[in-house]
Amino acid sequence: MRVAIAGAGAVGRSIARELIGNGHQVLLIDKSPSSIRPERVPDAEWLLADSCELSSLEEAQFDKCDVVIAATGDDKVNLVTSLLAKTEFGVPRTVARVNHPNNEWLFTEAWGVDVNVSTPRIMSALVEEAVSVGDLVRLFTFRQGNANLVEMTLPPESPYVGTPSGLVPFPDNCALVTILRDGQVYSPSGEQLLEAGDELLFVVPADVEEELERLLSPTSHGG
Repeated sequence: MRVAIAGAGAVGRSIARELIGNGHQVLLIDKSPSSIRPERVPDAEWLLADSCELSSLEEAQFDKCDVVIAATGDDKVNLVTSLLAKTEFGVPRTVARVNHPNNEWLFTEAWGVDVNVSTPRIMSALVEEAVSVGDLVRLFTFRQGNANLVEMTLPPESPYVGTPSGLVPFPDNCALVTILRDGQVYSPSGEQLLEAGDELLFVVPADVEEELERLLSPTSHGG
């Protein structure tokens, strides 16, 4: 497939590397000269252009793209890019990044968006796939650093229910990154109390996962 990605920041470059690794042809577009760094993704095509301008998209040959991904940090830019890709160039599939959850309602087919990607919603959806309370579930693996994003739903019998997250003796190299509770996303500040049923997301090395599970849910290991 030929894929154009609007936004050559960290998100856009990461997507590009993944797609190139899977054998796809990728074009990265950004209007900021400082973002045009071909050495960071040498196998991609690069274009210094504004993805909200029709002339730029004509230069990028959007009419020959199978997929357009609007991955900038500006929701307005992502919406306009998707709309132009769909209505002016007939791109078969558009994917748009939602930076601010309050704007998610705009990212629909009416704006030319086939798929919208909101990080909190993705996390919530992945967590719904957890096997059971107290089980640690690996969501995905980071290619750099030998670490995984894992999820655990804190069981009622955990010894750390009611404990501030900052006082839980998590294993070394283990980072609690998000607490999902009642459909809300909470930042794991040190004072944030853990509650039974909390869905906890961690970044943790593979060799520490079992220790983390044993700490938070000792009964699942017969302890």
